[in-house]
Amino acid sequence: MCRNITTLRGLEPPATVDEVEAAARQYVRKVSGVQQPSEATAAAIDAAVRDIAASTSALLAQLPPRRQPPPSLPPLRRPEVRARLGLDG
Repeated sequence: MCRNITTLRGLEPPATVDEVEAAARQYVRKVSGVQQPSEATAAAIDAAVRDIAASTSALLAQLPPRRQPPPSLPPLRRPEVRARLGLDG
């Protein structure tokens, strides 16, 4: 459905809260068609992100370990993305 959402299961170290939330936010943006929440949509978008992030965390905790790591790194683990967001340094 959304090729921008990366696989979180099998990461070493495991997916962080921020990575799970970023994936949830990307999913909500895709299915809602809302890229920038307005005052009218912000509460619903935030609630959906929280719910999906919680469900994702529960799912990842219940699945058995992967035999191989995911094929790509989540954006928050990519140096160019971290630099663009000002997360390094």
